[in-house]
Amino acid sequence: MDVEDTVFLLPGPVKMHPRVLRAMGMPAINHRSAAFQEVLGEVRELTKYLFQTSGRVAVLSGSGTAGLDAAASGLLHRDDPVLCLVNGKFSERFHDLCKVYAKPTALEFEWGQPVDPARVSGALESGDFKAVTVCHNETSTGLTNPVKEIAAAARKHGAMMIVDGITSVGGIDVRLEWGIDALVMGSQKCVAAPAGLSAVAVSDRAYSALHQGSTFYTDLKAHLDALEEDDTPFTPAVPLFFAFREALRILKEEGLEARIARTTRLGEATRRAVEEIDLAMLPRKGFESNTVSAIRYPPGVDDKKFRTILEEEHRTVVQGGQEHLKGKIFRIGHMGIVSMADLVAGFAGIEATLAKLGHKFDRGAAVAALSGFN
Repeated sequence: MDVEDTVFLLPGPVKMHPRVLRAMGMPAINHRSAAFQEVLGEVRELTKYLFQTSGRVAVLSGSGTAGLDAAASGLLHRDDPVLCLVNGKFSERFHDLCKVYAKPTALEFEWGQPVDPARVSGALESGDFKAVTVCHNETSTGLTNPVKEIAAAARKHGAMMIVDGITSVGGIDVRLEWGIDALVMGSQKCVAAPAGLSAVAVSDRAYSALHQGSTFYTDLKAHLDALEEDDTPFTPAVPLFFAFREALRILKEEGLEARIARTTRLGEATRRAVEEIDLAMLPRKGFESNTVSAIRYPPGVDDKKFRTILEEEHRTVVQGGQEHLKGKIFRIGHMGIVSMADLVAGFAGIEATLAKLGHKFDRGAAVAALSGFN
């Protein structure tokens, strides 16, 4: 299969603009040179634009997990009680990460159900927690948690708020000013850059509380301070910084507000298309993500057969479920530079594949819904 002709609808890594691909092929330069300092300075300011902040940001050579590791290790101490809100695979992983640096307690919710701020408040009232962690956009279930309300509860009880925004920053509105102390994103998601970089934005309160913690490479304070001086504490992934800068330039040219509005429209259109072909979304209605959709398989449709036929016969790539959702759902990413035309092409393949596997529905209904979506 020619990857250049593929309709790439993964929930990350995502489709990249040709400008980003060309930037990644720039000749190598000295990472301690004035020329690369200029790159870092522009990356810093564009990253602040992305996070809607004038405060400090860090960009690490490492995936989104490296950013989460930096935030947790820099803000938490070994005996700190931490409340981890878990309602999917990635919030579960965040809880596991916190076990390395602190004493976390998991407040669990059914996968596909949102975190309930009232239950968070109740848990905070019954325990003296140093911090709260949450996955804003739970990629495993295609659900967006009410992070603004959760952050308000954490702030009321004096707890730090550490947010995994890996599939929300740049695609769904989220702001430090809501009471978030550390917000993490991944380069390969809403910004549509290659995988391999993460960025962290911190509040003034969080910056004052930072310590080196138990790590060396992901020392968040070192990365924050270095980028303020157009530098990095260690050798950066130079080609990825070139690509990240170009992806951020493209985002700013579109405008962050416009990017979020377009992503919202794609999410709404996807849900309309799903309904038209008699499928169902996994998450509770009203909490569906606008960057990734988790869709239940109809009875009798096998996950492996569906995704194999879709890829081999229709050159469309989607992702399956994780953990106990394997075989029960498939996931579509519609973030970054994914367009309505991409969704139309993707759903044409999805319709044909479902029909081949015996699902009964009005053929062409999803494509028609997308084509006429306003």
